[in-house]
Amino acid sequence: MKTTLATVEDIANKKWYLFNAEGKALGRLAVKIANVLRGRNKPLYTPHMDAGDFVVVINSEKVKLSGSKDEDKEYMFYSGYQGGEKYVSAAKMRSRKPEFLIEHAVRGMLPKNKLAEKLMTKLKVYRGGSHPHEAQQPILIQSNR
Repeated sequence: MKTTLATVEDIANKKWYLFNAEGKALGRLAVKIANVLRGRNKPLYTPHMDAGDFVVVINSEKVKLSGSKDEDKEYMFYSGYQGGEKYVSAAKMRSRKPEFLIEHAVRGMLPKNKLAEKLMTKLKVYRGGSHPHEAQQPILIQSNR
């Protein structure tokens, strides 16, 4: 039996999917988003190609962190200078830039190569319930958790 690999013509038409992050656990939501971005939900999934679809995430500020992660979880930023390390808690990051929580979690679940940067351009995260991609008619993905 031959293994079939997707070609550029096979994966040319991309769909748009909509995720509502309200009340969803951050990690579980990020796994589903990463799988759609990579195309793992399709029968023609090919690991070395961009076979995935576009993803729009709304209500990013209402994503749920379990336990006391809101206060305990910290994101580290480094300026490149000596002593230039800075730590920001998840609660503070949620109030400043809630889109970062989802983008950071999804980026960590993608491969560490050039393909991941291409995939991240297809992720659109917004705070609030509205988004500017109504013309693409995104398909709402319902998840029970």
